[in-house]
Amino acid sequence: MGIEIADSLLMALEARVLGAGRSVLRLPLDLAALHRKLGVGEHIRIQLSPRPSRAWCAQRARDLMVGAGFQLQGRCTFRNECATMTVERIQSLSDSVGAGMQVLIVGLNPSPYSADSGIPYGRPGNRFWPAALASGLVSTDRDVDHALSSHHLGFTDLVRRTTKRADEVSQGEFEAGFGRVSRLIEWLKPGIVCFVGLSAWRSVMNRKAVPGLQAELIGRSQVYVMPHTSGLNAHCRLEDLTGHLVKVKKLARNKADR
Repeated sequence: MGIEIADSLLMALEARVLGAGRSVLRLPLDLAALHRKLGVGEHIRIQLSPRPSRAWCAQRARDLMVGAGFQLQGRCTFRNECATMTVERIQSLSDSVGAGMQVLIVGLNPSPYSADSGIPYGRPGNRFWPAALASGLVSTDRDVDHALSSHHLGFTDLVRRTTKRADEVSQGEFEAGFGRVSRLIEWLKPGIVCFVGLSAWRSVMNRKAVPGLQAELIGRSQVYVMPHTSGLNAHCRLEDLTGHLVKVKKLARNKADR
């Protein structure tokens, strides 16, 4: 019995290894796949061991876990270029990001519907995907994998905690999330960053911001801010939202052609 208990404890402490010997650029999608396999509330010990590079450090490891929809349980140990930590899979979305992104869409935080469906802006009545299709930014409805692989369009949120309303997110959470997203942008260098929803950008950067291209940059990436696509935003029609994404697509194309 004692041996069985010891073996079970050893198995519980054994870490799942991801990214062994591969580029750190592969980790976001590897972690997203793991997030889909686990149930909400499951705990797992993970070791991230990508090929050493200047982009790889303890802060990057923590950011990747948060972006993938995991909550750290305790500290992250970083030794011999390997990051080891215990995390909990939370009700959230995972970043859909990678190298070569032309556009990165940044939302506020996931709704429970989107988190459960695995689709950003997935709630019926949200007009992001109809506007994205009409603008030509995507060609397949509600498919983040196709958007990234075929259109170089990525998705993240400032805050990974799921709430029913964006006003349930604190200013401190937005500021911490902006730090993580800024580091993500500086690392992956998307051509254009599009914030969906004025409130978050105003809270962390410019309280007087209006929709459109912003004067501020994040790293070397231009920032475009557009109104929220929720059906509750009665002040903005689908045609208006489509027009914003048409401008985003044009800016991204111009940047890619330079």
